[in-house]
Amino acid sequence: MADINTATFTGRLGSDIELKCTQSGASVCSFSIAVERRKGKDEETATVDWIDCVAWRSTAEYLSTYYGKGRKIGVSGRLQTRIWEDKNGQKRKSVELIVESVTPCDSKRSDAAEQNVANIDHSDFEEIPGEDDLPF
Repeated sequence: MADINTATFTGRLGSDIELKCTQSGASVCSFSIAVERRKGKDEETATVDWIDCVAWRSTAEYLSTYYGKGRKIGVSGRLQTRIWEDKNGQKRKSVELIVESVTPCDSKRSDAAEQNVANIDHSDFEEIPGEDDLPF
C-alpha cells in the first residue's frame, strides 16, 4: 500500500494574503491559519495552533483575490518539511501545508466577488415557457 500524505484544516487567516512571484514567473503565497484545539468536549477555552501554509499558481491567485485576515477557511493538501540555514548558520526546520484545495467556511463575500456577480449580463437569457404552454 502506498503512503498517504493528506491533511485538512479549518481555521481563520492570521493576516491578509500577499501574492508573490518567483523568478520563473510562478505565483506563490504563504500564510498561516489559526486552528482551535480543545482538550475536552466541555472545555471553554481552546489552545490555538498556527498552521503554516503555502499555495502555488492559480490557488495562490485565488486566495490573494478573495480571502483576507480573519476570514474562516478550509484548506487541504500535503504536509512538507522544509530545511534551511538562518543568517547565523543555524539549521532550521518547518512543516508547511502545501495547499491543493480551498473551501470558504463563512458567509462573508469579498467586494470583488460581489462586484463580479453584480456585473453579470442577463440580457442573453431566454425565459422558458411554463408547463401550461407545452404542446403535449
